[in-house]
Amino acid sequence: MAQAYCFKCRTKREIKNPQSVTLKNKRPATRGTCPVCGTKLFRIGKG
Repeated sequence: MAQAYCFKCRTKREIKNPQSVTLKNKRPATRGTCPVCGTKLFRIGKG
């Protein structure tokens, strides 16, 4: 599972409902939500 830093919880969390996206510059990224607080999480790169 992919992890990303949650700015609200101030810790690394597993990404809930991860979705693969492609940025404008063709780089891969992962988008989802924090399982604890529900904040949007975003991580650039494969994961």
